[in-house]
This record gives sequence, C-alpha cells and structure tokens, in this order.
Amino acid sequence: MNNKIQSKVLSVSNVTDSAYVLRLERNGFEFKAGQYLVLSIPGERKAREYSIYSSETDNYIELLIKEVDPGEMSRQLKYLKVGAKVEISGPFGYFILSNDAVANNTPVVFVATGTGISPFRSIIRSNPALNYKVLHGVRYKTEAYHYTDYEEGRYQLCSSRENGIGYKGRVTDFISDNGINKNALYYLCGNSAMINDVTDLLEERGILPDQIKTEVFF
Repeated sequence: MNNKIQSKVLSVSNVTDSAYVLRLERNGFEFKAGQYLVLSIPGERKAREYSIYSSETDNYIELLIKEVDPGEMSRQLKYLKVGAKVEISGPFGYFILSNDAVANNTPVVFVATGTGISPFRSIIRSNPALNYKVLHGVRYKTEAYHYTDYEEGRYQLCSSRENGIGYKGRVTDFISDNGINKNALYYLCGNSAMINDVTDLLEERGILPDQIKTEVFF
C-alpha cells in the first residue's frame, strides 16, 4: 500500500564534496528494504525517486543523494534546513530480498556502482544474519560510502581511477579475476552499462537469469 506523508528534515550530513545523507522523520512510513520512495518539496512541481538507505527498523528514513548539476533537486535538498518539510510517497519497487535467502543461508552478491549501494545497505542492515558480499564500483576511494558499516571481509571496493583501499579496476574486472559463486543470488544496482556488462558476464559463466535481479539508477 502506497502512502503520501509529510516529513521534516532531521539532518543533512555530507559524506563527500558531492554526496550527502538526508535524514527525515519516519512518521510511520513502512517499506521493505530495497524499495524506493518519491520525494518532493511542498509547493514545487519537481519530484525525484530515491532508494532508501536506512533499515526497516530505524526510527528515521535516510537517503544517500549525489548532488548533480546546479538547479536540480539534489542541490535543493542538500541545502534544506533542519525542520524543513518534504513530502514522501511510496514505497515503490520490487528490488527486495528473496524470502528464502536468509532462512536458507543463501549466498547473496550485491554489485553496485556509486550511490547504487543504497538499497543494499538497507537490505544488509535489515537482515543481520545475511550471508552476503558487496562489490562496489566507484571512480575514487572517497566514494566508498560508509564502507565501515559492513562486516570485515564482506565489502569489496573496486576503484577504476586510483589505487587505495580495495581493488584497482571495475567490478566486471574483479568478477573476471576472482570468479563467481554459481550458488549465489546476484543483485545489481547502478548505471545501465554496468548492469548490462555484469549480467552478460554472469550468464556467460553459467548464472541463470532467475538468479539475477537488477535495478537501474541511470
């Protein structure tokens, strides 16, 4: 059931020069980890979709947002004051964890680029017993958003433009170099080029289509 509620800004926290976390009052808003909402500012015509970054049990809603060109909503949201009102609609989407994944200890591999890690953080924080691995493709190591939130050994950064923490190269390179788990479920979220490339690579290596779920951010 979709709801439309008003919420107040609790905080805006910069993560990098261009990315920030917007924390909002939850006000009874219910969702499944992996879903997204539509956010708007009262009186404005613009609205944007954002995957939820916080867990199902947090008493607030968090969104990981990357600021884009001036004039876009992402810039307006960054400069909202604490207490400012926004409107939330949703939740939407079916990019959620299989009911059997936790119960059966099924290995789950999350493959993300940039802020595409948002639904995965929500899923992982909502399911502490999950048997997971995160592959996170970024350009620079500063974009390893909240990587210390993940259990040691379960988060793999893939940095395409610099050496640093993690692997130097794209997520497709990492998968090619390190192999795959044919028993795992694969969840892909981020830019369409990555999703197409990783899907092709997985299927070439014997992963069945029903083992792959995708969510295109841009």
